[in-house]
Amino acid sequence: MPDGNSPARRHRAKYRKAKAKASHFRRTIYQLSKAIYKRERIRTGTTEADITKVTMAMTGQSSCSSMSNHTKERVTMAKVTLENFYSNLIAQHEEREMRQQKLEKVMDQEGLADEEKRMRRSQHAQKETEFLRLKRTRLGLDDFESLKVIGRGAFGEVRLVQKKDTGHVYAMKILRKADMLEKEQVGHIRAERDILVEADSLWVVKMFYSFQDKMNLYLIMEFLPGGDMMTLLMKKDTLSEEATQFYMAETVLAIDSIHQLGFIHRDIKPDNLLLDSRGHVKLSDFGLCTGLKKAHRTEFYRNLNHSLPSDFTFQNMNSKRKAETWKRNRRQLAFSTVGTPDYIAPEVFMQNGYNKLCDWWSLGVIMYEMLIGYPPFCSETPQETYRKVMNWRETLTFPPEVPISERAKELILRFCCEGDHRIGALGVEEIKTNPFFHGVDYGHIRERPAAIPIEIKSIDDTSNFDEFPESDILQPTAAPVVSNHSEADLKNKDWVFINYTYKRFEGLTARGAIPSYMKSGKSLIEIWGRGGAQRHRGSCACGSSAPGPCSASLTRSAVSLNLAATHRCHLHTSYGTRPAHITRMCTQDRGQGRFLSGPGEDDPPPFEW
Repeated sequence: MPDGNSPARRHRAKYRKAKAKASHFRRTIYQLSKAIYKRERIRTGTTEADITKVTMAMTGQSSCSSMSNHTKERVTMAKVTLENFYSNLIAQHEEREMRQQKLEKVMDQEGLADEEKRMRRSQHAQKETEFLRLKRTRLGLDDFESLKVIGRGAFGEVRLVQKKDTGHVYAMKILRKADMLEKEQVGHIRAERDILVEADSLWVVKMFYSFQDKMNLYLIMEFLPGGDMMTLLMKKDTLSEEATQFYMAETVLAIDSIHQLGFIHRDIKPDNLLLDSRGHVKLSDFGLCTGLKKAHRTEFYRNLNHSLPSDFTFQNMNSKRKAETWKRNRRQLAFSTVGTPDYIAPEVFMQNGYNKLCDWWSLGVIMYEMLIGYPPFCSETPQETYRKVMNWRETLTFPPEVPISERAKELILRFCCEGDHRIGALGVEEIKTNPFFHGVDYGHIRERPAAIPIEIKSIDDTSNFDEFPESDILQPTAAPVVSNHSEADLKNKDWVFINYTYKRFEGLTARGAIPSYMKSGKSLIEIWGRGGAQRHRGSCACGSSAPGPCSASLTRSAVSLNLAATHRCHLHTSYGTRPAHITRMCTQDRGQGRFLSGPGEDDPPPFEW
């Protein structure tokens, strides 16, 4: 007779339990869907007859010309609400299962004993429970303290903010709802939010929260203090081929990570290549992943097709003057609603069919700019740039006064060519094995030092960002800059922003509170310095440095602080009686030595170091 506790019997019992749980889950989904369907019908005043009309119209059984726009909008609103509720419920269940599987995989890799595994599972279950509780809390502007404006665009701005309960520093992207409706950007901002939720990658800027109020939309993302590639290029003029190889290799991996998710970025440019605190690349700004702005369509430039042919010489400027003019106008173009078409592939303008290869064209233009000092199609106006892009066979040239290697030139021409012959058509390996990337260790490239180190002095260091004046966008009475929508109209259209709110698991399960003196955003010395955010408990060693065990108020983690010579910097943390070496999280030069500190492994750092 088989053992009652045999592996086969345990497996069958586990399968029956999982099957019963899935069946119960489906029944719950169905009941909840019916309840919310009924509630939304009552709230929106939608009748069964209205829904029947729309259904018949969509299937071609009748015409919907007799149905008012108001009725159509109410039906669509109810439909969107139901679909979002159902899809969110499924997604939450799948994400929880994935987190559990990830935990089991990590524990197996570490070879933990059964007792340690049990403790890890218990801790994880507590975090999941806390996450469900905190997800029901309402997140708003009052939970963050604005420190500084670090970016401004046509539809809003980006601010450096600090979460009041944890002290973590984030970048808050603020978008005006009225402008989103006025400029038909709803689909774009929806695409950006959805992709940031789905793309959990080292190569993509991480979003922790998103929420809204009656005036604005808010995206709370990780703060990358290194600035963007555009700022770096404006500082350096040109990069060496070694530095170009590094940034190009990382950008190839970043773009490929998006392609693997089934997305096309469509807006690859230096502005959207952000640099973390160690100088490594991360992709941002995914507003064009499901559509194109009007400025990117041929219709925007159609009135130019009848103009006289242009002299594609940029007023016969030499390379130095071209670079100076480009740098002078570049930032203004970044802030305009039109933008610059310098990096857009010609097939995107033509709107006659394109695929992910359009992103590789953009990368070729960026590589040209890194080595030469300006893009190959730069002009004084976007319209002139458009004409140059469409005539790339004549305008893509290399100035003789800025010599580059044949390998670099060959790769640029492989990127910027006909789509059918473009490098990457056979897969990303075709790019990674190009001779220009000889010697690149793609598997460990993010672990090596960046080609150009980034110096960060504090958690609120914005030295790599431009200076911007304060605005009133966060004020309740702040009016949109350009809008034809009244407040009542905006309220009626607000349903298009349904399901915009999001809370990431790692963000809500952070522990600890922030002392009052940290709320204004201080330097590392002020936050992690002696006698401040630590409770010092004596020294634990002596020698060339003076390490001391402390307890960080920010995360309540046990840490070791080390005031040491710069070349003898170490940082450790301990969990109970088991010491573990962790990555140095915070450093600050103080004359003779360097001050170190860092949060615990289980707590997400306020910034990446």
